[in-house]
Amino acid sequence: MKALAVFFLSALCAAAEIRTLTLRDALDIALKQNPDVVLARLDQQRARAQVTIEKDAFVPKVFAGSGAAYTNGFPMSIDGNAPALVQAKTQMAIFDRPQSLRAAQANETVRGTEFDLGLRQDEVAYRVASLFFDADRASRSLTAVEQQLQSLTRVRELTAVRVNEGRELSIESSRADLRVLQAQQRQAELADSIADTETSLAQVLGFNPGDRVQPAQEDRRVTSQIDSEEAAIQQALDSSREIKRLESNLQGKNLEIKSYKAERLPKANLITQYSLLSRFNNYDKFFPRFQRNNFELGVSFEIPILTGRSGAAYIVQAQVDIDKIRAQIGQTRSRITADLQRAYRDMRRTETAQKLARADLDLAREQLSLDLTRYDEGQVTMAQVEASRAAEQEKWIAYYDTQHALEVARLTVLRQSGSLVAALQK
Repeated sequence: MKALAVFFLSALCAAAEIRTLTLRDALDIALKQNPDVVLARLDQQRARAQVTIEKDAFVPKVFAGSGAAYTNGFPMSIDGNAPALVQAKTQMAIFDRPQSLRAAQANETVRGTEFDLGLRQDEVAYRVASLFFDADRASRSLTAVEQQLQSLTRVRELTAVRVNEGRELSIESSRADLRVLQAQQRQAELADSIADTETSLAQVLGFNPGDRVQPAQEDRRVTSQIDSEEAAIQQALDSSREIKRLESNLQGKNLEIKSYKAERLPKANLITQYSLLSRFNNYDKFFPRFQRNNFELGVSFEIPILTGRSGAAYIVQAQVDIDKIRAQIGQTRSRITADLQRAYRDMRRTETAQKLARADLDLAREQLSLDLTRYDEGQVTMAQVEASRAAEQEKWIAYYDTQHALEVARLTVLRQSGSLVAALQK
């Protein structure tokens, strides 16, 4: 048993695949085979099948049967029909207003599933883009940390020499060792972060367990023009799939109420029937004339007289649902407005933070250039130069963090305004 488990584990590891994809390719794959998107499409298929079920009453259905029975005396009816060698009948509703409204309600449900599918696709697009930016930041930061680690290692070596020569206190050597250990820990954390992000990408794209997706080297900045805050809010309210889904649910409930009220209307059904009779059922003994082939065509009417009280109760329940949906629509509109306003504030704040991080980085680079010049003139030691290099890499990491925060803030604005997928597919 243990050997079998090891075999399957080895086979699973061997089957794991590492793919390299661009953001556009990953987005196309996610919109097709992401598990949440696939489930939404299955719900849509189920809703379409329900439309066929509701319309089935208006589709003619033909049934035929045959049998034989011995008759002693008067030919008695079998399930309301005369004994026959062959019998065929047709069922079809000609006018059934409640059933027509239920079919319309099923069509509205299909329309609602389209909005659900769009919501899932928007969520998946945001997750894919966010993971790509996470991987990009982690990769850039890892490169900076590796360069920083080289500088700190060099500083540790130079500090150890100065401590041995008695020109530095021993605590400086301990401090240099600590900085190297901190850089090594950060290096390991970033490597793990990259692996986790690549695994998460594979899961979002619907790949096999154990697969990983590496983002391809490209300029993946979202360059779409972002509208003003007021225009974005109006666009979000007009195009929100969440609001449209609720409005579709509202329309479905209105159709449901109409179907309950229509139960008081008459119904008409098509009647067609054919029977092949035989003489051994004693028809010619009790009826003045025997006819072997018999055909009937007509319409049956059903007029409700007393329909009970359940219909009124169903209407009350549906009206309660309508009131709840209307409240949800108002709540959703308020939330969308507040979320977009918050997203714009976050974007403005991250833009300022990025400018500050860039200025801090430029200052660190100028300091490194100055230290290199002073080193050539013999005014500073190599340890100080390497420390400046390590400080510069630290500023690069901070800059990458603010750049990542800005890209995510822009993604959030585009997502809230309903234009994220279009922006990523450009």
